[in-house]
Amino acid sequence: MLLSREFIITPLVACVCILGISFSQLPRLHKLLNSKQYLSVEALEKEQGQEGLRLGLLQEIPTFGYDNIIANWVYIDFLQYFGDNEVRDKIGYSLSPEFFEVILKRDPKFLEAYLGLFVSTSLYAGMPERTIAIMNNGLKSMSPTLPAKSYYIWRYKGTDELLFLCDSQAARKSFLQAAEWASKYDDQESKNVVLISQKTAEFLQKNPDSKFAQIATWTMVLQNNVDDKTRKRAIREIENLRGKVVINSDGVPAVTLPEKD
Repeated sequence: MLLSREFIITPLVACVCILGISFSQLPRLHKLLNSKQYLSVEALEKEQGQEGLRLGLLQEIPTFGYDNIIANWVYIDFLQYFGDNEVRDKIGYSLSPEFFEVILKRDPKFLEAYLGLFVSTSLYAGMPERTIAIMNNGLKSMSPTLPAKSYYIWRYKGTDELLFLCDSQAARKSFLQAAEWASKYDDQESKNVVLISQKTAEFLQKNPDSKFAQIATWTMVLQNNVDDKTRKRAIREIENLRGKVVINSDGVPAVTLPEKD
């Protein structure tokens, strides 16, 4: 009877501790949201440092099987962090990879989180190496069908390698891997990914500095469910590469390649 009681109490205590870590931040979070326009950069950076300590604790604390719950909580925290444009404009996005270290350590198959990782950490925080390292760790836990459509992570990885690390050969390998994994599916979306990924890899094989490949990669960013700031960045980058972007009445972008690569 004693063993069964301990078996119940131990994870319960862990949950209470984890909840305490999360909910103890709520008063501070509300205070920050209500007064952020008056806070100095120094005060905001102090708040960010405290948040970093909390994330570090959540990365190491035993979860007793509640990993997915922790991942979901921290992802919601990340969305609040990322969406707080006033604060981000003042002190940046440097905490972004710390959120995803927790999220994807606890739930490496959390497919949606990888897009947030790419956008926040590579595009805004300027840390593409951290993005790649976290993605590589996550990919160790995956197969072409687990989670479903995990080939998108290879697409994000190839995008990061091409656009931010300027490593066209690593990007080519990632796009080929995306095509291989996507070929395991019969739906039209996956077939399109096979075609686009193979075509991008072909562009890079012929020309490592291919504008066509870069435009195709920015188009992938544009077509994802990203925030307005990211969409504008993708459109600007495509136009800088001499591509053209037309948004139809349904809000769907159509991209035209330049005449020459």
